[in-house]
Amino acid sequence: MKTIGLIGGMSWESTQTYYRLINQKVRDEVGGFHSAKLVLYSVDFAEIETLQHQGEWEATAEILASAGRMVEAAGAECVVLCTNTMHKVAPQIEQAVSIPFLHIADATARALQADGVSCVGLLGTKFTMEQPFYCERLEDQGIQVIVPDEPQRELIHSVIYNELCKGTVKSDSKAAYLEVVASLAHRGACGVILGCTEIGLLIQGADTAVNLYDTTEIHAEQAVQFALGGV
Repeated sequence: MKTIGLIGGMSWESTQTYYRLINQKVRDEVGGFHSAKLVLYSVDFAEIETLQHQGEWEATAEILASAGRMVEAAGAECVVLCTNTMHKVAPQIEQAVSIPFLHIADATARALQADGVSCVGLLGTKFTMEQPFYCERLEDQGIQVIVPDEPQRELIHSVIYNELCKGTVKSDSKAAYLEVVASLAHRGACGVILGCTEIGLLIQGADTAVNLYDTTEIHAEQAVQFALGGV
């Protein structure tokens, strides 16, 4: 079994979900008392969040590239960045390490392609929904991306930072998110990406008839397949 390197803490609420899912999936695949071999470097999210909203992306890249080097030095054989938004600086992290970087958007694209989905809605932080680094990566793989309108994007972003990243789950926020999911489906989306690793704390597949693609779960599955010798 290969050792997985996790860069987490963005926020730790979703990083603990990664840890649980990866170990559950290893147990299910291998059986017995098996669990994942992994190295976790968890950042102080306050530093990252401040730099995000200041637009200081190169400073965040330096922090995460350093984290990547540290998990590699600790024995990791791949890097899993446990956040969607910070894949904005994925190229800088990839350049900083010599081990494979498992990109969350690529894993998600493969899941969509396997289901024959060519048009999808995207929920996430405003950075993920509005900047090109995520949508264009999906579009380059033949997937059309629909994002919510501006007031919906403001709502989604606010709930992520002011509630979910702090471990707060509210029923009215859940209802509001489900309304956005329904509106994306009405606009032609054949599924909706939960493109922030905390969103799965709020809504799940059983809450809607629209197919939801939880990137935390998809990314965790990719990490396990790599660790066990798959893709």
